[in-house]
Amino acid sequence: MSTWLDGRIEIVTADITTLAVDVIVNAANPSLLGGGGVDGAIHRAAGPELLEECRTLGGARPGEVKMTRGYRLPAKAVAHAVGPIWRGGSHGEAETLASCYRQALALAEQNGYRSIAFPSISTGAYGYPIRQAAHIAQTTVRDYLESTQVPLHVIFCCYTPGDTAVYEEVAREVLSR
Repeated sequence: MSTWLDGRIEIVTADITTLAVDVIVNAANPSLLGGGGVDGAIHRAAGPELLEECRTLGGARPGEVKMTRGYRLPAKAVAHAVGPIWRGGSHGEAETLASCYRQALALAEQNGYRSIAFPSISTGAYGYPIRQAAHIAQTTVRDYLESTQVPLHVIFCCYTPGDTAVYEEVAREVLSR
C-alpha cells in the first residue's frame, strides 16, 4: 500500500532492498562498510561487491552522501547517507539530516536518475525522533523538488506501519503549509 502526496512523492511500507527504483538511500555509518538496520540489510542484499566498492570511498562525514552501484539490488545505485546521531537537537542535527536528503537528491539528478527511495535516516540506532526526522525529510525533499525542473519520483520507504502513519501525518502538515 502506498500514499501519494502529489505526483512526485509517495510514502510506502516496504523493505527498501526490494524496491525497483533507480536509487535507494542507505542510512549508513561513517565507515560506509555496513552495520545494522537498513545499512546491514542493504549490504547483505547487494552482495560482497558493494562492500568492496565502499572500501574505496574513504568513508563519509555526517551529512555527506556517496554513491555506489546497486549490484544485486533491484536498484541501479545506492546513495550512502551518513545521518546525525541525535544529541538533543542543539548540535546541528537538523541541518546535517537535511543535508543527507539534499545531497542524495542532487547526486541522483546529476547521474540522470529519476526515482529515489529514502529510509527514515537516523531514526534507528542514531536515535533521531521520527516525527522531527520525517518533517525535516519531507520539507527538504519538497523544497528540492520545487527548485528543480527534473522530474524526480521520491519514495519515503517506511519499514513499519507505525512509521508510515507518522510519515503520513507529517505529510498532511507539510502539505498544508
